Amino acid sequence: MTARRPGGRTARTRARILEATLHLVARDGIAALRYEEVAELAGVHKTSVYRNWPDRDELVTAALLRYSGTVELEDTGDLRHDLVNYLVALADLLSTTTGRAMQRAIQSAREHPEVALPVNRIFEQRVAALQQVVDHAVVRGELPPVDGCFLAEMLTGPVHLYVSRGLHPFTRAEAERIADVVLAGLRHTAG
Repeated sequence: MTARRPGGRTARTRARILEATLHLVARDGIAALRYEEVAELAGVHKTSVYRNWPDRDELVTAALLRYSGTVELEDTGDLRHDLVNYLVALADLLSTTTGRAMQRAIQSAREHPEVALPVNRIFEQRVAALQQVVDHAVVRGELPPVDGCFLAEMLTGPVHLYVSRGLHPFTRAEAERIADVVLAGLRHTAG
């Protein structure tokens, strides 16, 4: 009996399948994903896809978790600076295949509850990191207490819209305007 090697051909095949899945979800969405196309793009036989992921939502979930991408949020002691850098990095990520696949997954989460789970997990990790930075800013007196989830939605919503429309490149100037408006609004309504 031959033992499977985690770094061997099986691992490379699985990685190609997941990468192909991500590309197809980014291009066509989850509903249009066909195993035949995944296999063709990955350079494997269709049975390899079915054998590893008999359920389409499980395949999409595995691809999203593997290639979810991270957006680092530094805590330098200057909240505005940190948020602007975060928004620029988010816009950069959303412009990649991974980002487009995540946006497609978010849009179809209602129809695919299994896919909603990893999307929510990724979002929760990002909100937890943001909440930690915000809590430090509150202690420094830069900001009144605020819910990280609410702040994340106020900050990232415009970025998602801006990037998905694709009319202009998202620049640092847009990130600064978004951060300034959101922070000013939070400070103004705290009184």
